[in-house]
Amino acid sequence: MNRNVSSVIAGNEVTGAPGGRLCSVNPARTSEVVAEVSLGDAKTFAGAARAARAAQRSWSDVPAPVRGRAIAHIGRAVEANADALARLVTLEIGKPYAEALGEVREVVDTCDFFLGEGRRLYGHTVPSEMPDKQLFTFRNPVGVVAVITAGNFPVAVPSWYLIPALLCGNSVVWKPAEYAAASARALFELVVRGGGLPDGALNVVLADGEETFAGLGIALGEGCVDKVGFTGSSTVGARIGELAGRHLQSPCLELGGKNPMVVAPSADIDLAVAAALFSGFGTAGQRCTSLGTVIVHEDVTDEFTGKFDEATRRAVVGDPFGDVLFGPMLDARFGSRFEEYLSWIGPHHRLLGSTGTGRITAANPREGFLGDPEIGIFYHPTIVAGLREEDALFREETFGPLVALMSYRDLDEAIQLANAPGYGLSSSLYTRDPAEAFRFRRGICSGMVSINNSTSGAEAHLPFGGNGRSGNGSRQSGIWVLDQFTRWQSMNWDYSGSLQKAQMDVTELSADESFRLTW
Repeated sequence: MNRNVSSVIAGNEVTGAPGGRLCSVNPARTSEVVAEVSLGDAKTFAGAARAARAAQRSWSDVPAPVRGRAIAHIGRAVEANADALARLVTLEIGKPYAEALGEVREVVDTCDFFLGEGRRLYGHTVPSEMPDKQLFTFRNPVGVVAVITAGNFPVAVPSWYLIPALLCGNSVVWKPAEYAAASARALFELVVRGGGLPDGALNVVLADGEETFAGLGIALGEGCVDKVGFTGSSTVGARIGELAGRHLQSPCLELGGKNPMVVAPSADIDLAVAAALFSGFGTAGQRCTSLGTVIVHEDVTDEFTGKFDEATRRAVVGDPFGDVLFGPMLDARFGSRFEEYLSWIGPHHRLLGSTGTGRITAANPREGFLGDPEIGIFYHPTIVAGLREEDALFREETFGPLVALMSYRDLDEAIQLANAPGYGLSSSLYTRDPAEAFRFRRGICSGMVSINNSTSGAEAHLPFGGNGRSGNGSRQSGIWVLDQFTRWQSMNWDYSGSLQKAQMDVTELSADESFRLTW
């Protein structure tokens, strides 16, 4: 497969490539070009924001239940094309096909949830303290939403923004990751055509990070963007938060994680090992919710470590269209960055779970590898035992197939270790003790807590998001995301025929204030 993809603004393909051109390649077979991408620049992004501004009012005038039906049609279009879209995701970013199909299912689930919210964008009727006066509240769309997403979930995570934003009556400028441009363009077409959206309601801009940042600055300065949604690294999220703050906006930031899993003495160790394997190495550890550190009680450290080591050694890595635990890195840039993380491994650490470290090649093989490692960007799964609090591997997100291990003595210490890096996205506790589960929930700082489940995984009707270095407290998914894409408006309607001044003209009931209770 090889097609040309470019930006689309107000229904029109953007000609030329002011931001240059690149090839999106299959990371499992780097000689295979998936798409040739024409990139826009800062002016392209700013132009898309202006087009979105021009289209927003007419889209918001469409009744919300009708917008909900459009969302329903989008869901059916994605469902009908699920296999093709999942295969494209696997080709472009190397995500195992089973995972890619699950990601597409998440888009469908998101549509299925939000189609009904078109009939539930409720306001309130509020009693007034004045006679002949009524108070109301309404949800209004924020206006134009700029959405910037990463490529590790090239269709599911964008849908968490695009679907509710459109449902609420906003127009959208979407900037996907350029290395996943073909998947993004396919989703764009399914949303626009499947939903019958008018030109300009959804626009897609393909550009690199710096041009996007510059274009967002222009658009914010012109008043053409009312809300920014970003999924990506904490470093870039901080820059976007600062830029939005200059324009008195609060962005929706979903950032990185150093997601801990605590294994208590009462845990089902086999279940905990299965979860660590999936959440640590699924998608080659390239999820914001990927497991970072396993914090194991000292009484079960040896048992857990031995079983996790053995399970990781047995796990199949390789061709993402095969039955594998994980495939390649998303893109060459992530392989280079992962090698930097591997350089943080020190002499006091102990390596487990692999016949090697670093890139898998003929000279650095992995037993049981599926396919030819020389043609793709594949890395050994790495378990680092002997982690210390002062280690960079403890403090920082390591985006790739690397899990670290450390021990704890009591639950208070485990909670302190889990919170110490300052991220707060996802966390997990394996225990059979309900009291431990609730103590952990109260003490942990993460936005999402799992008990006897992995750190990875989301459902369309549950709030998704983090705190601290993982985000600014905003939430995606479920009814909670509606507060990101609507603004509350209050209205008071006085039909008394006279000017009533609240707090000044309130009628008080007569009361005997001299009454004193005696006993």
